[in-house]
Amino acid sequence: MKDKILLSLKLLLVILFVVVGSIISVRLWSGKGEKLAKPAELIIKSNMTIAEIGKANDIENIVLKKAFGLQTKEELKRNFSEFSLTQEEAISRINKFMALQAEDASKNWMKIVIKFGLWVAFLIFMFVMVKKKKVKTTNRKWFYFIAVMIFGVILSADPSPMGTIKDNFTLFGAYHVLFPPRLVALALMLLMVILANKFICSWGCQLGTLQDLIFRINKDNKGKPVVPQIKIPFIITNTIRIIFFIIFAAIALIWAFDIIEPVDLFKIFKPATLGIIGIIFAAIIFSLSLVVYRPWCHLFCPFGLIGWIAEKISLNNIKVDYDKCIACGTCIKKCPSTVMEAIIKHKKTIPDCFSCASCIESCPVDAISFNSGKRANPPKEILEKLGEKG
Repeated sequence: MKDKILLSLKLLLVILFVVVGSIISVRLWSGKGEKLAKPAELIIKSNMTIAEIGKANDIENIVLKKAFGLQTKEELKRNFSEFSLTQEEAISRINKFMALQAEDASKNWMKIVIKFGLWVAFLIFMFVMVKKKKVKTTNRKWFYFIAVMIFGVILSADPSPMGTIKDNFTLFGAYHVLFPPRLVALALMLLMVILANKFICSWGCQLGTLQDLIFRINKDNKGKPVVPQIKIPFIITNTIRIIFFIIFAAIALIWAFDIIEPVDLFKIFKPATLGIIGIIFAAIIFSLSLVVYRPWCHLFCPFGLIGWIAEKISLNNIKVDYDKCIACGTCIKKCPSTVMEAIIKHKKTIPDCFSCASCIESCPVDAISFNSGKRANPPKEILEKLGEKG
């Protein structure tokens, strides 16, 4: 009972630290709102000039120039009737460029550049640490804490891996347009997945590392869970994630409604934007994180699903040296999810691997590593021994 009370206090302390720290950080950054605006009802008449359209609807000249393909300021004096556009087409084009302009204006580009620079530096550092087998129980929680602090508390909710997927779908559904910088961010994050087995999720995602940190504090002094931890079969978690992704994508594209927005857990790093539904959902997921490994990542995250697919061609991942392996099953037990069992048995479907290095640390014969190259097939005798233990 004492250990469970202490665990509850630890969880509350972690969440309180994140919330209070994030409130202070957001104020220091003077964060801008990034909520997607609804398409505007514009006033356009055939006898109006482009400049008059802008004045009547409070539209910036830069938006008008892009919407009507104008080259000079003088062309703003041209009459709308001179353009081969219907009112509906003009309204649609103006709304598209207004949306892109609003997206650009909402971003703190200095913070974004800093965040990506620190992401690259930290992930390279963690890549070296995992590759050299330096990630241990004694320092793993501190690495997660540092990631949460830097990429979440200090640098806030955006950008995030999930946002590169979620916000693209919602923006396209509303305006049939994509924000180029967000596409670049998505490409860079997928490149990180391909280069180093989902490292952006593993060690860079502010929400992923927060869940991982919470999962790891559920241990006593002997390394045993205070509250029993469970491993949900991947076929269940991934089925839920795929169904959720399809529902989210369909609603976003057809009705331009973001069903994730009310329960977006990244808002924990922008606490003032969390509504009552978000607070309740956050309480559920973070409490669940004590017993289930990264529940948001495995059950709901759109980038988690896309990243899992991209992970299949990752250049570096967990490898097993079967010449050393004694099929003791320790790595399977220590792995926080079901992925290590799939890796060591070389199953066709490999669940998400977050490169936490628990398997590397736990192996008594140093048979597991994080390296490039193709995974080897396990010998029959290894499979037989593992089957007996399973």
